[in-house]
Amino acid sequence: MAEQLPADRPTLEAVAARAGVSRATASRVVNGGDGVRPHLVDKVRTAIRDLGYVPNHAARTLVTRRTGAVAVIIAEPEVRIFSDPFFSRQIRGISKELTAHDMQLVLLLVEDRGDYDRIERYLAGGHVDGALAFSLHTDDPLPAITRRIQMPTVYGGRPGWTGGAGDSAAPWEHGPVAFVDADNRGGAREAVRHLLSLGRRQIAHIAGPLDQTSATDRLDGYRDVLLDADPALIAEGDFTAAGGARAMAELLDRCPGLDAVFAANDLMATGALGVLRERGRSVPGDVALVGFDDAELVAEGTDPPLTTVRQDIEGMGRLMARLLLRTLDKAHGAGRQGGPGVPGSVITPTSLVRRGSA
Repeated sequence: MAEQLPADRPTLEAVAARAGVSRATASRVVNGGDGVRPHLVDKVRTAIRDLGYVPNHAARTLVTRRTGAVAVIIAEPEVRIFSDPFFSRQIRGISKELTAHDMQLVLLLVEDRGDYDRIERYLAGGHVDGALAFSLHTDDPLPAITRRIQMPTVYGGRPGWTGGAGDSAAPWEHGPVAFVDADNRGGAREAVRHLLSLGRRQIAHIAGPLDQTSATDRLDGYRDVLLDADPALIAEGDFTAAGGARAMAELLDRCPGLDAVFAANDLMATGALGVLRERGRSVPGDVALVGFDDAELVAEGTDPPLTTVRQDIEGMGRLMARLLLRTLDKAHGAGRQGGPGVPGSVITPTSLVRRGSA
């Protein structure tokens, strides 16, 4: 006896017949279109559930011109991405927002400059609807790539690359740059003012890599408060614990009498803390220490716990995804329901979290 073939899977026509609507109406509901009365939407969704209908992805892509996927591009080597909790929290926020809208996340990492050819081919190949990119450096080729292939993109961090934009009003060929960032400069000012309020007067700064706007903005905030700061009290790190340790050793060699340090992120602050302990300096007794990020696993795990500037990293990830989804909806003429509009760029507030280190 021949093996019986499984029954055909339900079709869109079957869904329409079950719901008592036209195929066009059923298609609009399945593909997220608008213009369908709510009670008909409910009927179609009930029919989909009852029949176990699963849309054909290829056919759906032809109809909607959407892949249902978004590329997340992080312009950092893999070793840094998986050692810095900032990235996992940002990705978590992005993933939550995309999942809520039935979108897939495709993670693309940049180990070296040669990877950009691969990334450009992937983006231009129609595999994703848009891109979210963060941790870009000044000379990063990604903005030119996305502009050239007209890929809708939202950036994490204030743009500062050549040919880009310093603020949301500066136009590109295809309009303003959409980005989400924290108030890095304001947060840095608050950190330094806090150290001054403790009576500290020789306040050093461990900056991040100065080809990234988050680092330059935090350095500018430090200088806003300490207008006559000695350049010897500033050392550049790289947003890693090892980089923070190197910068702290350099600062102590140059300025052994320093009594406070503002580090541009929490990982560098942990590296600085280790060097201070090795050099026999107590924290906060001899040297008060403040970080930036409030990555809980880092800030709460130090001894003493780290005073730091909090930015809503996960929330920023969600905002990035939301901005991109609204851009895609506008481009395809299908507005999503719920919530007020989000502007083309967003600067989120920061706040000082006081713990034991300062």
